[in-house]
Order: sequence, then C-alpha cells, then structure tokens
Amino acid sequence: MKLGYTIIYVPKVEESLAFFEAAFGFSRRFLHESGDYGELETGETTLAFASYELGSMNFPDGIVGASESTKPLGFEVAMVTTDVAGSHTKALSKGATEVKAPESKPWGQTVSYVRCPDGILVEICSPVSV
Repeated sequence: MKLGYTIIYVPKVEESLAFFEAAFGFSRRFLHESGDYGELETGETTLAFASYELGSMNFPDGIVGASESTKPLGFEVAMVTTDVAGSHTKALSKGATEVKAPESKPWGQTVSYVRCPDGILVEICSPVSV
C-alpha cells in the first residue's frame, strides 16, 4: 500500500490549480475538460482538486468545504522548502491569508501557516533534520 493521491474538494478547480501554481511553483499535470478535477505535479504523491459538484456526486449527503468554514478544517497540506519566510510572503502576495507567521520550533524547524483562497490550510515548513 502507498499513498497515491490527496484530493481536496474546492469551489473552482481551475482557480485552486492556478493558485498553487502561482504561490508554490507547482506545474499543472492535468485538468479534466469538465473542469471538475485537476492534478498538480508534486512528486510521488499527487495533489489533486475536485469540485464540490463532484463531491456531491460521490457523497450523497454532501461534503464540508474548506471555503465554507470560518476556521481551518482539521487537516493541512504541508509544503517543504528551505525558504519558509520567502515562500510565506509569496503565498500571501498571491492571495493566501496569514494564519501564523514563520516561527522557529524547538526541534529546529521553521514553520508558518497560510489559508488559501479556497480555504485550504497550508503549512510551509523547512525540512526536518532526522
């Protein structure tokens, strides 16, 4: 078994793809012609977005969209970089909202949090030394 996909349901798939391309430098791998599903080139595990409409088709009782919640949902997407402060600033300049400014953790990692325009919580962090 291996983790293959993280799929996040969003209001507008193309806008989420465009934000992650502009804010974090990922390349678009795929956008379905319907606009209801898209993927980014992110390495071994695919980060994908699906529309709320597709979520409603898959889950008859609906979903709780991150964009509909005033607080971040109980999950995050973590982006690892050697330039946390610069990446944090860039994400804010592309439309993210600051949740927590970069800070040094006792274990030596630098971590910040932003919330994307579609409500997704993103941790921007330095690599952890093991």
